[in-house]
Amino acid sequence: MLKNKSRKPIEIKIATVVAVSAILHDSDPMALEAALQEMTGGTADFFDNEFAVIDVAGLGPDRSHMDWPQLIALLKKYRLNAVAVRNAPAEMEADIVASGLSIDHVVAARQEPAAPTPPPAAPVAAPPRAAASTMIIDTPVRAGQRIYARDADLVITATVNNGAEIIADGSIHVYAPLRGRALAGASGDTSARIFAASMEAELVSIAGVYRTFENGLPPEQKGQPAQIRLSGDRIDVLSLNSASRI
Repeated sequence: MLKNKSRKPIEIKIATVVAVSAILHDSDPMALEAALQEMTGGTADFFDNEFAVIDVAGLGPDRSHMDWPQLIALLKKYRLNAVAVRNAPAEMEADIVASGLSIDHVVAARQEPAAPTPPPAAPVAAPPRAAASTMIIDTPVRAGQRIYARDADLVITATVNNGAEIIADGSIHVYAPLRGRALAGASGDTSARIFAASMEAELVSIAGVYRTFENGLPPEQKGQPAQIRLSGDRIDVLSLNSASRI
């Protein structure tokens, strides 16, 4: 059989991978197990095999004694696939790599010394701000689909079904029933918001802070227009028909 010579055996292309952050404040496996059990309420599909980046910045000096295979197995039990570790000191890196994880290097911007303040100049009109990028989806988002608007707002004019996941670095606007999961400010924008013509979501998140609705929304709010915003470390769901808060 002749092989198709025009088709390469393997292709490497740039792809966007969205991962959740598992931020550790304790290294005790029993404490972590209890916290995950409480978080998920024992729901087997609370997480849907998402990729997870483990952040160890919040751990104390004992973080150098982490049992990585045990932690990976624990996250896997709750359907979180650990792929990398963030904020790890250099002495941990060999053990992390040996456990099959990558090192996620976060490079902070260097702060330059302040320059001398010049005399005030005459006011100059600011240049017009470029319009933010927007991704527009006109078809229903089905269960199992994941849509990510990178560096953009996301506008959806059709239904987002249960089991679907929509993600945007900016804000999310759904002019139809919003079911499934909606994650705005995915790159850390705490000012991002989610707007829904009919609020029926399973989970919402702003800049990594999330809120689930296992028990559903109050009857007077379910299926009503709503906006979701971040207030400190709390997710607020506000009715667009009134000033009421869920």
